[in-house]
Amino acid sequence: MPATSVHDQDHDSAEEGGSQAVKAQQRLRELILAGDLPAGSRIAELALVERLGMSRTPIRAALMRLGQEGLLEALSGGGYAVRTFSEREVADAIELRGTLEGLAARLAAERGVRPAVLRQAGECLDQIDQLLRQAALDDESFSSYVRLNGRFHKLLAEMADSAVLAREIDRASRLPFASASGFVGVQAHSPDARDMLVVAQHQHRQVLDAIAQREAGRAEALMREHSRLARHNLGLVMQNPQQVDMPGMQLIRNKA
Repeated sequence: MPATSVHDQDHDSAEEGGSQAVKAQQRLRELILAGDLPAGSRIAELALVERLGMSRTPIRAALMRLGQEGLLEALSGGGYAVRTFSEREVADAIELRGTLEGLAARLAAERGVRPAVLRQAGECLDQIDQLLRQAALDDESFSSYVRLNGRFHKLLAEMADSAVLAREIDRASRLPFASASGFVGVQAHSPDARDMLVVAQHQHRQVLDAIAQREAGRAEALMREHSRLARHNLGLVMQNPQQVDMPGMQLIRNKA
């Protein structure tokens, strides 16, 4: 049996440490969005060590990554605190995602997309159509919509064939309320919920058609317009935020 080199041991140790950091990051994000780590509160590193049952190294890495995502802010005296966001900041984050996705749609139309990828996107939209044939949508249907909607937007980012742009779209979507499905659940039990999703689905179809037809300007404009649905839902949420059950909602502080 071949001996394990020091290099291999270091590599395995680095991979394990990276995996632990990802787990810590996911768990911390869950705690923040659930309100278990309150908005504005300072993060106690030692308390997290005990709470998560991990060493300080992956937790420090996770705190740094969440700071880069925007969920945490670095304090001048060291350490991190849970960030809060104004309504304007959330609107700006949605606008940024819409702008980046519009660019992705334009580049996809200009550069052309492989038929197999267009087919995957079309099949994803076909599944959404199936859901929307129901007269009313239950919680399970909304969950399926969120999953399929996220897949379509991910495929759209890939269509541009730009690793740089895909990375920036992912970064812009990291805040839960700025993601493509960030405010979909807000209207889950409203009378016009299905109608709003039908409008969004029509826009999905139009964008995909524009990309397939190599109509770059149209594809970009449609995708920018599509992001305004999220802006609309944000406005609805802020009219009565106390009655909205949405992860991270407690982080949005006011309209200032």
